Amino acid sequence: MKNIAIVCGGFSGEYEISIQSARVVAENLDKNRYNSYLIVITKNRWYYQDNNGAITDIDKNDFSLPLKDNKVIRFDGVFNAIHGTPGEDGKLLGYFDMLGLPYTSCSADVSALTFNKFLCNKFVSSYGITLAKSATFVKGEAIPYEEIVQNLGMPLFVKPASSGSSVGITKVKNSSELPEAVAIAFKEGDRVIIEEFIDGREIACGLIMKNQELIVFPLTEIISKKEFFDYEAKYTKGMADEITPPVNLELQAELDIKTVSSFLYRQLNCKGFVRIDYIVAKNGIYFIEINTVPGISNASILPQQAAAMGMPIDELFAIAVDAMF
Repeated sequence: MKNIAIVCGGFSGEYEISIQSARVVAENLDKNRYNSYLIVITKNRWYYQDNNGAITDIDKNDFSLPLKDNKVIRFDGVFNAIHGTPGEDGKLLGYFDMLGLPYTSCSADVSALTFNKFLCNKFVSSYGITLAKSATFVKGEAIPYEEIVQNLGMPLFVKPASSGSSVGITKVKNSSELPEAVAIAFKEGDRVIIEEFIDGREIACGLIMKNQELIVFPLTEIISKKEFFDYEAKYTKGMADEITPPVNLELQAELDIKTVSSFLYRQLNCKGFVRIDYIVAKNGIYFIEINTVPGISNASILPQQAAAMGMPIDELFAIAVDAMF
């Protein structure tokens, strides 16, 4: 039987969600094939907590788990359940690469690229894929607010270049709110993106590679009961409707989303399951972002999509783990 470390936690506002995701993975990995160990990663400590609550620190020299009686657990692979840094931005994955330890998610370089919205947008737009018009600024740079409003109109979205789960994102309806929204975004990193508002339907596309076959799941429409699909709407029950498949979505829009998603997955050489989000507007589809460690609880979008095509959550996880070996 293979030993699988399910890494979770991380250094971001998504810590608790990551712990929840990891527990779902642990419950659903085939216990006849894998010994799974839930490993919590924090800035100060990496540790395993057993069923009795006893805590054992990970040996960071080789990512092994030293137990009592000189027994050491060595892992065959890592199930990455860290949303945000350091699991979704490539930092932890570079460490695993140096150890020669396989993991379920995209590679370190792809994770770093896709997590940085500024760099990801540059990559995606280079293929002629449509994005919202935007302006970007680094910390300390003068920001011409009036010029931005003239060029991009109102309302606007202000985003940190690197954050997950909509942390630090503000929808700005009045130009007087723009400086405060920028300050909020800068709390999450050194670069902000100010983006025009695109009126349309938010659609998510999930994908996974199984034995060289790219599986594209049924699409999901996200209808937030707040101004947009922010952190609260994502993780508070009843704050958003997630409809799989979307009702009355034009066939052309569905084909475009699935085609672009498949193209990006292959061009980036993604691994494991990925979710790519779009806005469907009257004049076509707009790329929003790529999530390389999307939510994976039973209520999350990707497992909902898998279930809609008859794939139970344990099979979804098994495909991701088997792809490592």
